[in-house]
Amino acid sequence: MSPESSTFSHVGSNRPVSETSPVSHGATGESSQANDGAIAPTVTIADLQPPDDFVPRHIGPSAADVDAMLKVLGYSSLKDLIDATVPSAIRLQRSLNLGPGKDEYTLLQELKAIASQNQVFRSYIGMGYANTITPPVIQRNVLENPGWYTQYTPYQPEISQGRLEALLNFQTMVTDLTGLEIANASLLDEGTAAAEAMSMSYGLHKGKANVFWVSEACHPQTIDVVRTRALPLGIEVVVGDHRQLEPDASMFGILLQYPATDGAIYDYAEVCDRAHVAGALVTVAADLLALTLLKPPGEFGADIVVGNTQRFGVPLGYGGPHAAFFATRDAYKRQIPGRLVGVSKDAMGNPALRLALQTREQHIRRDKATSNICTAQVLLAIMAGMYAVYHGPQGLQRIATRIHQLTQALANGLTELGYELGHEPFFDTLRVSVSNATEVMQQAIANQINLRQLSDRAIGMTLDETTTPADVRDLIALFGPTPEALSANPHPATATLQPLRRTSPFLTHPVFNRYHSETELLRYLYRLQQKDLSLATAMIPLGSCTMKLNATSEMIPVTWAEFGQIHPFAPLDQTQGYQHMFRQLESWLAEITGFAAISLQPNAGSQGEYAGLLVIREYHLQRGDTHRTVCLIPESAHGTNPASAVMAGMKVVPVVCDRDGNIDVADLRAKAEKHSDNLAALMVTYPSTHGVFEEAIQEICAIVHEHGGQVYMDGANLNAQVGLCRPGDLGADVCHLNLHKTFCIPHGGGGPGMGPIGVAAHLVPFLPGHAVVPLGTGPSNIGAISAAPWGSSSILPISWMYIALMGAEGLTRATEVAILNANYIAKRLEDDFPVLYKGQNGLVAHECIIDLRPFKRSVGIEAEDVAKRLIDYGFHPPTMSWPVAGTIMVEPTESESLAELDRFCEAMIAIRAEIREIEEGKADRQNNVLKHAPHPAAVVIADEWDRPYSRQQAVYPSDWTRDNKFWPAVARVDNAYGDRNLVCSCLPIDAYLEAAP
Repeated sequence: MSPESSTFSHVGSNRPVSETSPVSHGATGESSQANDGAIAPTVTIADLQPPDDFVPRHIGPSAADVDAMLKVLGYSSLKDLIDATVPSAIRLQRSLNLGPGKDEYTLLQELKAIASQNQVFRSYIGMGYANTITPPVIQRNVLENPGWYTQYTPYQPEISQGRLEALLNFQTMVTDLTGLEIANASLLDEGTAAAEAMSMSYGLHKGKANVFWVSEACHPQTIDVVRTRALPLGIEVVVGDHRQLEPDASMFGILLQYPATDGAIYDYAEVCDRAHVAGALVTVAADLLALTLLKPPGEFGADIVVGNTQRFGVPLGYGGPHAAFFATRDAYKRQIPGRLVGVSKDAMGNPALRLALQTREQHIRRDKATSNICTAQVLLAIMAGMYAVYHGPQGLQRIATRIHQLTQALANGLTELGYELGHEPFFDTLRVSVSNATEVMQQAIANQINLRQLSDRAIGMTLDETTTPADVRDLIALFGPTPEALSANPHPATATLQPLRRTSPFLTHPVFNRYHSETELLRYLYRLQQKDLSLATAMIPLGSCTMKLNATSEMIPVTWAEFGQIHPFAPLDQTQGYQHMFRQLESWLAEITGFAAISLQPNAGSQGEYAGLLVIREYHLQRGDTHRTVCLIPESAHGTNPASAVMAGMKVVPVVCDRDGNIDVADLRAKAEKHSDNLAALMVTYPSTHGVFEEAIQEICAIVHEHGGQVYMDGANLNAQVGLCRPGDLGADVCHLNLHKTFCIPHGGGGPGMGPIGVAAHLVPFLPGHAVVPLGTGPSNIGAISAAPWGSSSILPISWMYIALMGAEGLTRATEVAILNANYIAKRLEDDFPVLYKGQNGLVAHECIIDLRPFKRSVGIEAEDVAKRLIDYGFHPPTMSWPVAGTIMVEPTESESLAELDRFCEAMIAIRAEIREIEEGKADRQNNVLKHAPHPAAVVIADEWDRPYSRQQAVYPSDWTRDNKFWPAVARVDNAYGDRNLVCSCLPIDAYLEAAP
């Protein structure tokens, strides 16, 4: 609607105001009538002031602050600074074609209208996804709470004890229910967890066998993801009926589903025994809620158990985000993928939690890593764990029993109508034989019910926590007259489960039996939250991680029913709102990156890396270049890059960096020439991981293309490019985008994330497909990367909102201010700390590396000491000892105000003064305030204080700490002790104390 013809309404009124209506104006609300009684000229719609601009709400520094910062840097304008920072040859010479930003109120209404195009039918599709009830106390105080969703990965355990405890609860829940000894802190989804199990089993076999046998009773999306992962590794996936399986020496692993995808419950004990005799490991994909009633897989011989915790209070969300689980035997604890929370002790000898076995992280193992997983679904794992804490073992069994009883009532009703069901026991899913499945499906749709069509003559139905007796009657009515008996309560019998009924106890730890009232759980959640530093507390200046504002208006749509209550395999005509949003977001991201097309499927940055490389691999294969397997990776690359390349079946060849931290172009050229016949790709991060805009980026891309390779760009640092330059214009062929960095999806304590990829036109045919939902990709697609067709769909509205709120001008301004903030910090600290790498004109990009190595040589102070001391000043430490050991990498983002930047700089300068005291002999080299940092309250309130510095200096080193102190929960954690004495599930506290010397 044009401005000339539009109307608008007063707030709180439905009365339209035409373009000739009198409108009050002015800051004091004066009447439009002049003092002499004359009527002032009417104000037209076109003359009205625009609504409040979101951009200054997102960007921290005001216009006056920007001028003040530019003055410190010696530049007269932001344009001059950007011209001096970003090489002119790569600059985008126009504005992004995105239009102006919109105000929050208007945009939320617009997105609500889009969301309303989704139709929320009653869903009984199943396939590993079920409706669930999110306890309101968990929804409001975890999912919707910035104290939980803006936290970073718990690499700094002293300020992450609350989140770590919640994850330990999750791990304990998984080990108890699966009957295995150890579980990780979550993975991305059930499909990728099964693929990780395949990779782990393959690695344990050390290449002695290459067949991974998969039951045809597994969920189809899981089989799809497993096949995608297996192909580049040379693993043969064989799908068949487990009842006819004869394991042999060619098989290194077997995957079973429990209960099966059609609901049947099989006794797999004999299959497990025969697999073990043949030397194969057994993975069971299990329903965690069913395991409250069924014998745990660990008790019938499973070596690995995977699955999805979605039905533990996490909304469907059209496929995600959800927290997968991965449990295995203690013998394999050093091969388990992902992150693992373990118990250790702090410097005072008290129990403390931290991430265990961190040497398995990809940034250390690099091309030796068997997995590129660098994220967990922490926020969702916390929700699932708290669901178990809230309900407890008896509550979970009640929920599961009620679902099973309703399913039994449904089975009884269908049987009375003469329908044949599967002969195996069932938990919540029935397979119904019908004469014409299509007619039944159409009848269901007409009643706003979604079922699953298993074949032309079979229908599947899965009940869940939200199902009622009335729903059961409605389902039976689809097949015929409802039997009179169903007017009563659900059928009480559970005898059908008896052969495999669970007899072992679970969730016996006090944490699962103490917080069943909302009051108690609320207080428990807040106790844990107060132990963690989040963006609600202070700036988190982590280099390469982009911890920016996650605006409330961006988060609100996530919990709308129109987005949250949609099954990932609902018919496409019911998800038109999602499809509309996907198309818009894809087009915006394509414009921002300069690519021809975007795939939203990868549900983490690591998955985006992997998908991008598989697209390149398939491109070469389709051209007959099967020999192109060499991947060049600079030594400065993210640690997941080499791991992703190996997973994609490529051979990693490192490229050195020069003394300024840039890719050594001469070495790159030499390596490209040496491997010219076999060159598949280059993986490059831009701006570089060292925090500078490399001037030679276009030459670097041209060299790779000259030798037949493709350029993959890691999008971790895209926050320095948006609106200024574009990966597609630089020469990149594919790039993954961290929506949880540049585009405002919050980090959630270490997940969720999204890592969609953009590709050039010649790579579009190879974008991910999906076995269940057609995505319109061609026959050359690489298969499914994630279990759900659009990854973690329910968090995509966050990035949609961010881009639409900011508009072209706002996004560019954000990038410019991010670069300004980083250079301001570098300038303020340069007299006290050397900045390791700088680009042209002595400037950095959106982050800077501060070199602390001289202090180790002079007085024994290391990067860890500075990082832990920053906690005493109320800050989350920057990225530590990466990409260069002995340094910290600082990225302030555009969202931090000048006051916050100054506070951080003053803290760093104060720490430099503390180091100087050691240099001058005023403080001891070992017994000083840095070596003992951080200082929890328990240390300073102790009766004895024998340290050579005051308690006040320890915990109140600045004015702001006296005004608003954030206390670390524990003293410095002993990581090595925890790895030597690995404990990864909840035990009574006295058990931890007994382990201490």
